Amino acid sequence: NAFGELVWDIFPDDHKIGGAPVNLVFRVNSMGDEGYLLSRIGDDQLGRDALNELTKLNISDSNVQVDPIFPTGTAHIRIGSEGRPDYVIEPDMAFDHIEFTAEALKLVRSADCLVFGTLVQRYGISKNTLRELLKESPAQVKYLDLKLRKNCYNRTILESSLEAANILRVKENELFTLKSELGLFEFETRALAFEVINEYNIDIVLVTKSKSGACAVCKDGSYFEDPGHKIDIVDTVGSGSAFSAAFLNVYLENRNVEEALNFANAAGAAVAATHGATSYISKRQITDLMRRGVRR
Repeated sequence: NAFGELVWDIFPDDHKIGGAPVNLVFRVNSMGDEGYLLSRIGDDQLGRDALNELTKLNISDSNVQVDPIFPTGTAHIRIGSEGRPDYVIEPDMAFDHIEFTAEALKLVRSADCLVFGTLVQRYGISKNTLRELLKESPAQVKYLDLKLRKNCYNRTILESSLEAANILRVKENELFTLKSELGLFEFETRALAFEVINEYNIDIVLVTKSKSGACAVCKDGSYFEDPGHKIDIVDTVGSGSAFSAAFLNVYLENRNVEEALNFANAAGAAVAATHGATSYISKRQITDLMRRGVRR
């Protein structure tokens, strides 16, 4: 299950359904697993369009609430250097008002994994709903997919999120943002990830490093690294969510961190070679990239 924002990604020339939880559930389902979205849309045209898109993407809308007051989320995206997106997310959207319901509780209690982020916690209602669902969830994996959007987090949100998670996925540059926000000490990526593990009792920290690939740092001291794949980058929108979906696809099945990391790194690269977050990519395309792709 993925809890959080459903937004329309507004590009200069186009708009696409998005939000990290939407992108993640799409990828989870495309890999043959069963993912559910817990979110909220407005009672407006963008909301109705979103429901149509979810149907096309084979994502269940059974836990997508409809808000009578607040509008469907929008994020204006500008693609910068190296295909990296810059987001401007409108304040006080429907996804900021996700309510705690019996249906959401039932869904969370039956799930193997609960994935969440920090953007959806910028206002009280969704933040409190998430907190309650995390408490009620028996899932062995509580996966914090960290994306630090401007003006959408603070130290309290970061600390409570880390304390609730047992797996953290973070971009390397944002790991160092965490360092300054939380007053951590280490200067090197691996050591800093291990400091986060010790400070917040996390089992695994996954660090994505753009062209340089990704690494996994584990509580038991083990460390794995997978170098970058040489690809023609179109844009990196959705590549982090693809990484997370692919990691969970393998990890929930066999708890093999190294194998999950290798598959996840290839999935993230494959998505960065497409436009937007929901271009279909098969597991075979990912494994082909792992076998035949050129490494950095």
